[in-house]
Amino acid sequence: MFEYNSEKHYPTETESRVLIRFQDCDPLRHLNNAKYFDYFFNAREDQVPKLYGVEMMDFIKKYQAAWVIYNHNISYVKPAMVGEWVRIKSRIIWHNNNTVVLEYYMTDDSEKQLKTLLWTTMRYVTLAEGKSTDHTGAVNEFLLATSLNEDIAGIQIKDRVRTLIQELK
Repeated sequence: MFEYNSEKHYPTETESRVLIRFQDCDPLRHLNNAKYFDYFFNAREDQVPKLYGVEMMDFIKKYQAAWVIYNHNISYVKPAMVGEWVRIKSRIIWHNNNTVVLEYYMTDDSEKQLKTLLWTTMRYVTLAEGKSTDHTGAVNEFLLATSLNEDIAGIQIKDRVRTLIQELK
């Protein structure tokens, strides 16, 4: 279970290096559009326990609540190709009392070219009723420690794509 330590620095971004697999690609050798979600979610699931010492299932069991995705906003910039090594990064860019927005992005292995950007919005809901509930206890501490909590109101994904492209140059 996550235990906040005020003297510890918590990274706000996860990173994985991943090989694009043949079985996940279309006949043009591009990563299938739907497979980006698998690559993003699997990368974050692998990295969160390593970086923060927490398994999401521990949160779910203890608080009897989980995050449910209700919106994806994805921008495909450059295709990921079969056999290519890529970098997948993720971070919580914003949260409030019951909602989080995760940003996932994929670059080439040298981190010079943006391939895809995904914003996923999730609501925290009770397991029993499926109704919104507030982040509490260790869940709230985890979000406070690891979230960028940027002001994203009015920012569109195309603006964020442009910013990331500039940062990668």
